[in-house]
Amino acid sequence: MISGVALYFYTKILLEKEIEEELYSNKARIERILAQEGEFIDFESILQVKKVQHQEAEQLQDTLIYDPSQNEIELFRQLSGTKIINGTNYKITVRAMIIESEDILYAIVFTFFTIIFLAFIFLFYLNKSRNEKLWKPFFTNLTKLKNFSVRSDKPLQLVDSEVLEFHELHKELKILTSKIQTDYKNLKQFTEDVSHEMQTPLAIMQAKIDTVINDGEINETQFHQFSSLQSDISRLKQLNKKLILLAKIENDQFTTNEVISLNKLINDTVLNFKELFSIDFLIEENATINVKMDFSLATVLCNNLLSNAVKHNFNNQSIDIKIFDRKLQVINAGEEMLSRPDQVFERFYKESRQKESTGLGLSIVKKICDYYHFVPTYSFETVHYSKKNRGRHIFQIDFSAYKD
Repeated sequence: MISGVALYFYTKILLEKEIEEELYSNKARIERILAQEGEFIDFESILQVKKVQHQEAEQLQDTLIYDPSQNEIELFRQLSGTKIINGTNYKITVRAMIIESEDILYAIVFTFFTIIFLAFIFLFYLNKSRNEKLWKPFFTNLTKLKNFSVRSDKPLQLVDSEVLEFHELHKELKILTSKIQTDYKNLKQFTEDVSHEMQTPLAIMQAKIDTVINDGEINETQFHQFSSLQSDISRLKQLNKKLILLAKIENDQFTTNEVISLNKLINDTVLNFKELFSIDFLIEENATINVKMDFSLATVLCNNLLSNAVKHNFNNQSIDIKIFDRKLQVINAGEEMLSRPDQVFERFYKESRQKESTGLGLSIVKKICDYYHFVPTYSFETVHYSKKNRGRHIFQIDFSAYKD
């Protein structure tokens, strides 16, 4: 815009100078004609020669004159002055039409807008095609990154780019993903080794203790010590299994999915628990829930929910199991609400003083739910039992986020 304004004034000044040079040149020609021939014919409003009595100063000014050929008043630049030629005083007036400022302005504005528009169109398509070429490797690599899996044995194959920054990013991503794959394989191998190697010595230790208790002559104090040691080994084996299970879930090692009827699985689990515990299980089925997941994880999910309810059930009251509206609830009686309900699904959190509790059962439930995008929640509800205020611990899993 500034250059357009500057060009307007610059052009206007140039035109005025050219017109003034033309006027002075025409005036000089007329003076030579008068000196040679003694007379000059006027050309309407452009050239005029008059005899005058007195000398007048030379004047250069703008004036408006009617132009009969255009039938309108036009702006002229006028140069007038007197000159004594052959003893006669002549007043010579020469005029030149000036291009109107509006015409100059319109011409400049139109030219500028045309140039800007054409430049915009050219640069737009040039940049678009250039940017598509420049960014194509980036978006191709981005798609490959989204589809990348650490479980794959194949390294990440990325498209290289001429852009230095993309080339550096491509190189670092290949190094990073390769390291991630190596770390994942090492971690997976470690969990498998731990699963096999740690269970064997623990089983041997437990078997030797059984042999000592059954075959050896030990006193009552030694018997209690060996029994306590055996209980600790059993708890350690259970803890080890659960930690390995958590590691396998986090490492995404459960890839075999099948459609499982949660209703049937709950009923089968309840039958197994009835053989072990003398507790009533009341099942209320108001809906059918089918989910696609690993069968072993589904079994662990149901077992841990029911096991937690049995361990923390108050006074051997009945345990309610409700299936409704894509939700599963396991409810057991309790004296009071947990002191830290927001931490109930965290690892090693437990309020119970039972030695056999590892504090990992509900953590495994949460990890399985996160793995399949289920939503586990805990709440406490106060109810009335035999003229005393008691409560119910309600553990719920919402399967609504799961899509068949």
